[in-house]
Amino acid sequence: MQKQPVFFRDLGMMEYTEAWEYQESLLKQNVDIKTRYHAAKDKQRKNTTNYLLFVEHPPVYTLGKTGHEENVLLDEEELHERGILFVKTNRGGDITFHGPEQIVGYPILDLEKFGTDIGKYLRNLEEIIIRTLQEYGIQGERSSGETGVWLEPGVVGRERKIAAFGVRCSRWITMHGFAFNVNTDLQYFDGIIPCGIKNKQVTSLARELGRNIDLADVKEKIKSHFEEVFEAELKLMEEVGV
Repeated sequence: MQKQPVFFRDLGMMEYTEAWEYQESLLKQNVDIKTRYHAAKDKQRKNTTNYLLFVEHPPVYTLGKTGHEENVLLDEEELHERGILFVKTNRGGDITFHGPEQIVGYPILDLEKFGTDIGKYLRNLEEIIIRTLQEYGIQGERSSGETGVWLEPGVVGRERKIAAFGVRCSRWITMHGFAFNVNTDLQYFDGIIPCGIKNKQVTSLARELGRNIDLADVKEKIKSHFEEVFEAELKLMEEVGV
């Protein structure tokens, strides 16, 4: 079976709103292709293009479209003093934090090529992080009814989230994605009720291992497991002129 090509780009450090606009532009290109094909009933339609973006954001709290603003525990003045942006987004989920040394992944995928099941898509994203954690000797797990990757989710008082997920889908084209805490400054999470879930902790790969982790090494592991889980082949956007 031929693997689906997915074009990869590491955006480095980029403001959240700039990365959001870039995602929207890629999603729109794909939606426009589908719209034109549907209107013309063209069986020889131009294929949509799949992407995977990595990025780090300056400190920002993002609130999903079904989230609750009261889960932000800082007022506007405190956010300004601490240099934290607050953005309401169009993804699913509640409040989360993005910041330096956190790997944020934004897949812009046409699920008609990977399976039109949003639940399965989210489980696949979780599986990528779970497999990555295994390479560091850490058992990542799912928590019933709570999207994300957790450590010890069944041990009361020990539950801690290491990766958060929130997506949007339009005509089966995805955007937004996952945020994996690697060397993330976890103090930022004290300013919110992460994902709207009370009395549960947030953790990072660095905290669990007791040392700083090479971010580039983690990225390579995520890319490898992305290819496995989605049966895809990553290609650098710069190399193919996308």
